[in-house]
Amino acid sequence: MSDPSTASIVSTPPAQSTDAGGPTTAGLPQTNEKPRGLLGDAWRDLRRKPLFWISATLIVIFLLMAAFPALFAPGDAVNGTLSRSLNKPSADGWFGYDVQGRDVYARVIYGARASIVVAVLSVMGTLLVGGAMGIIAGYRGGWVDGLLSRIADVFFGLPFVLGAIVILTTFNGSGSGNSKAEIMGLVIASLMVLSWPVVMRLMRSSVLATKEADYIVAARALGAGTGRIILKHLLPNCLAPLLVYGTIMVGSFIGAEATLSFLGVGLKSPVVSWGIMISDGQQFIRVAPGLVFVPAAFLVTAVLSFVMLGEAVREALDPKLR
Repeated sequence: MSDPSTASIVSTPPAQSTDAGGPTTAGLPQTNEKPRGLLGDAWRDLRRKPLFWISATLIVIFLLMAAFPALFAPGDAVNGTLSRSLNKPSADGWFGYDVQGRDVYARVIYGARASIVVAVLSVMGTLLVGGAMGIIAGYRGGWVDGLLSRIADVFFGLPFVLGAIVILTTFNGSGSGNSKAEIMGLVIASLMVLSWPVVMRLMRSSVLATKEADYIVAARALGAGTGRIILKHLLPNCLAPLLVYGTIMVGSFIGAEATLSFLGVGLKSPVVSWGIMISDGQQFIRVAPGLVFVPAAFLVTAVLSFVMLGEAVREALDPKLR
């Protein structure tokens, strides 16, 4: 019979020392890199994508334009001089002047504020309302899920543009006398009312796929309450689809706001937005095409920037697309 102590000594490889005198483990890779989670892997993948950097740079520029328009255009975007009506582009006015003698460059810079503010606030409200409804429906199930799903189906049946026109015509019709903030609030509310069911369905699907996971069952078995399970376990693991959809939805809402303003039921003067500029300039497209093409170019660039960023984030968060 062999001596166990001897066998253990023979089967255990001796420690190897480096030139500095410190012991190392033979055959094992030496690394100090910490394990990354889903967001860490996504960020590492995003940093390698030129599309992400291009879209992110454009979005930062648009956000700066919305927050500090005076840095880009110190001119007046509201008042004009009739003597400069429909003047061509020059050193004083890079994109020319509209029919009321207002600087088109200043207006297109200041127009970013209304369009982006409406889109961002609408997306935030939609994500909060739809996300909360989706969590409740997916986690509670039963008659609660059935009731919320049927309510969402009713809103799904409303055409987006037609529903927005009805809402805004009712509360923001001609002669309503609403202030700037009230007009923007009505547009934000109409976008939220017609868009939350999509977010609700998306969050509900994520919760249904996650709530029976082992760590959720373990947390429930250890006595964790409903609030803790939702906030600490469900919500962090269900936010990835909402993050992707919310980024894309910002671009969609910028286009939706411009569409409603172009139709005359969205933002109205004295608010300055790209949709209002396109609507005002369409009558003079033969004489001064820049009145339409300049704000349209800014609008398309902003929408594409958010859509491209959303696509890049979606590919980074989905391991199957890497």
